[in-house]
Amino acid sequence: MIKLIGILIVVLGLAFRFNPLLVVVAAGFATGFAAGMGPMEILDAIGAAFTTNRYMSLFILLLPVIGVLERHGLREQAERFILNLKGATAGRIMLLYMVFRQVTGALGLQLGGHPSFIRPIVAPMAEAAVAKGRTLSPAVLDEIRAMSASAENYGNFYGQLMFIAAGGLLLIKGVMEQAGYQVDLITMAMYAIPTAVAALALAAVRYALFDRKMERLLNSEAVKAPEGGNGK
Repeated sequence: MIKLIGILIVVLGLAFRFNPLLVVVAAGFATGFAAGMGPMEILDAIGAAFTTNRYMSLFILLLPVIGVLERHGLREQAERFILNLKGATAGRIMLLYMVFRQVTGALGLQLGGHPSFIRPIVAPMAEAAVAKGRTLSPAVLDEIRAMSASAENYGNFYGQLMFIAAGGLLLIKGVMEQAGYQVDLITMAMYAIPTAVAALALAAVRYALFDRKMERLLNSEAVKAPEGGNGK
């Protein structure tokens, strides 16, 4: 149980609002000492963990960059671009983005997803395609944003396993080989292609139904508005 002292240090440190970085480092050293490790071994373990997960720092740096772009009109430019396109619908935008994510996932490219594309670009474009200059209710906006986020989830989840060095495939390969079964990464990646195609087809149907739903909803609201105005 003494090896769990690091958890106690983290809880108490955050509860008393100490510096989070110092709390985590102290918890790491306390856990290491409790496990019988020396100072250099603990530093080596911390350094190895940081190096292995250094890609997480890209996510931290990405957020302020997106914030600056939004402050300077990124969302407005995305909306303006969609308003100038004829035939653009929210469902088509989401489907196109899903294809983009599947292709980039198959190539092993991780582009940040929700914070870098959905929030500042895809969602505003979908909102503009539905609104067409009208004001949308908060409930409708939330539904559009949720559907936009699903395009990222579908595309990333069903596209990444087509990349032979994907973490999921490597995990499967390791588990299978430990169980005595020899598997090939290229073969597993090929088996992921039909699943990705099926997911794309189902998403296309779902987004088409979503477009129809939004059209019916906004048409009904447009019909009700004059009636309410005449009744006043």
